[in-house]
Amino acid sequence: MVAFSRVVPLLSLIAVILAAPAGAGDILPQPKSLVIDRSIPAARRASMMLAAQRYYAFWHTGESRFAKEALSANFMDRALPEGRPQGVEGPLFASKIFRTAVPDLAVDVEEMLLVGDRVVGRLRFRGHFSGTFNGVAGDGRAIDFIATDIYRVADGRITDNWHLEDNLTLLKQMGIVKP
Repeated sequence: MVAFSRVVPLLSLIAVILAAPAGAGDILPQPKSLVIDRSIPAARRASMMLAAQRYYAFWHTGESRFAKEALSANFMDRALPEGRPQGVEGPLFASKIFRTAVPDLAVDVEEMLLVGDRVVGRLRFRGHFSGTFNGVAGDGRAIDFIATDIYRVADGRITDNWHLEDNLTLLKQMGIVKP
C-alpha cells in the first residue's frame, strides 16, 4: 500500500504533463510536496492539477495565456483587494502592476493539496524590487514572501480563489513599510 500511495502522485503528474501543451512542461511549476485526496478520480485530479499549475505558471512568467487557460470565464476572486477588477481581468491587472515593481518575479510551489473540488497551494514568491510600486522606485533589493491560495476547480478551470499574501513582509522588504 505504501508503494501505491507514492506511485499515484507520480502518475498524476505524468498525466498532467502529457495533457499540457507542447513545451508547457518546462514552464508549469511543480510542487515540492503533493497531498492528494485519493477519492478524487484520476482524470479529475489531473485536470485540477493542470488548472492550478497553469495559474502558478501565470504568476511565475507573467504570461496572460496561462491565466486565460486556468481560469473559468465566471472566475470569482473571493478575497478581492480594493481597486482590483473582479473576474479574469483582476489577476491580469494585478500581475501587470506587480511585474512593474518586480520584473523578475518567480513562484515556487512549496506544497499543493487536492481535496474534494479544491486545490490549496502554499506558494513562495521571489524576485527583485527593481521597478516602481505606488510611485516608489525600487533599488534592486531582493523580495521573498509567501502566499496561500485556495482554488475551487470545476470542468478543469478555476472558478473561485481565496488567497492571502504576506503583504507586510513584502512591503518591509520593499522599504515601503519601516520595520
